[in-house]
Amino acid sequence: MFDTTLRDGEQSPGVNLNTKEKVEIALQLEKLGIDRIEAGFPAASPGDLQSVNAVAKAIKNATVIGLSRSRVQDIDAAREALKGAEDPCLHLFLATSPIHRKYKLRMEKEQVLETAERAIRYAKQYFDKIEFSPEDAGRTELDFLCQVTEMAIRAGATVVNIPDTVGYMTPLEFGNIFKTLREKVPGIERIQLSAHCHDDLGMATANALAAVLNGADQIEGTINGIGERAGNTALEEVAMALETRSDVFQAKTTLNLKEIARTSRLVSKLTGMAVPGNKAIVGANAFAHESGIHQDGMLKEKTTYEIISPETIGLKESKLVLGKHSGRHAFREKLIDLGYDLGEEALNAAFAKFKDLADRKKDVSDEDIRALLEEKIVDTPEVYALDTIEVRYGNRSTPSATVGIRVEGDKLLQGTAEGNGSVDAIYNAIDALTGETVELEDYSIKSVTHGKDALGEVHVALRQDEVSAKGRGVSTDILEASARAYVDALNRLIEKRKTPGRRDKMSLI
Repeated sequence: MFDTTLRDGEQSPGVNLNTKEKVEIALQLEKLGIDRIEAGFPAASPGDLQSVNAVAKAIKNATVIGLSRSRVQDIDAAREALKGAEDPCLHLFLATSPIHRKYKLRMEKEQVLETAERAIRYAKQYFDKIEFSPEDAGRTELDFLCQVTEMAIRAGATVVNIPDTVGYMTPLEFGNIFKTLREKVPGIERIQLSAHCHDDLGMATANALAAVLNGADQIEGTINGIGERAGNTALEEVAMALETRSDVFQAKTTLNLKEIARTSRLVSKLTGMAVPGNKAIVGANAFAHESGIHQDGMLKEKTTYEIISPETIGLKESKLVLGKHSGRHAFREKLIDLGYDLGEEALNAAFAKFKDLADRKKDVSDEDIRALLEEKIVDTPEVYALDTIEVRYGNRSTPSATVGIRVEGDKLLQGTAEGNGSVDAIYNAIDALTGETVELEDYSIKSVTHGKDALGEVHVALRQDEVSAKGRGVSTDILEASARAYVDALNRLIEKRKTPGRRDKMSLI
């Protein structure tokens, strides 16, 4: 299982992970049991090179991979980024389809073969493991794809990846590519064949499984299926299909399936990409039953309507109810039960936030606690912190807000502003207090728990010139959550100004 959440997943529009977030996701992927982690594209920017290097040094039990075009300077950047990796691998790519050869590369077939072979041979001086991807392989002539694969094996590649770069293939067509390569390419038994699918026509998982049935050794994808355009193969879907229908696929993964749900939540939180409720395996409704007929069947025998138990992917319901009278010990035990192991400082901060929430809610659910813990207690350095907020609103008066902001934990600033709505008034007050001129690019609200006193989660995206940042806030009061998200985004924006060099997204395989 080859995970490219940190590279192809980060190419999702609006996603920009910092180094700390990449390392956090990579460590969770390691817990999940991922074999190979593609950490980024080192040549894209100094920031990406630094992030790949940080992941390479943090990961001990998985291969860490850097992407590279078939250029010497890209390969050298990957060499630098992967220094310190326990098990490094270079992922080279070059387009091979007629449309890419003609319009993007302006190369003939012979030039493509020569360029790719030269790059592989150069890289082989420094890397024991090299994966080569003929970009847009799905639309490449099958006989030429066989030539490219044979060349890659001869030059020293250890993995040849077949990408359906634009999600064009059907399962029958994609499976036939692997069948043909297995039958016709000399030396194919010396390498691993990999499948990398995109979901433009909604067939990424089906195509990946067709590849497995026809000889693929490795599946590439992302957590929650995020990625360019419509996304990539969702690795959790492939893993559970292989597990649940082992009678058909006769293949196993190395994944610790009980870490799937937690990994999904972490990726969703840090990328700001919500998982749809009806998403297979990890969606909120994947194990929910509303129909009376379904409920009756479930009460009699769960397997009537449930082919996967929630426990398999790490979901577990608990009858332990926490509220405002619960003590610190009970709270700690609940965290352990939910799979969180916090140090004393983090535990104290989480307990204080829990007590504040318990004063507002009659019952605190497991999801409430997860939402509290996954709202970063300490993220980027806090230049500004929300202290107080007061909003005045009437349907026949102009909304206004008075906001108190602490600067670097010490000085308290307080100001009042009006707006065309309560949230607008809050943000105008914060802008006036901080002196920051920003553009609000995006604002979204969702409920992370249930009931009238549900926790609300707000995501905002701010831009200042060429720098953008996302922020997140959680509260039972949606206006407070809005203010927290805005202040969080401002802090991230300020931190990004100090560390220029974050890359623009590049459309790759």
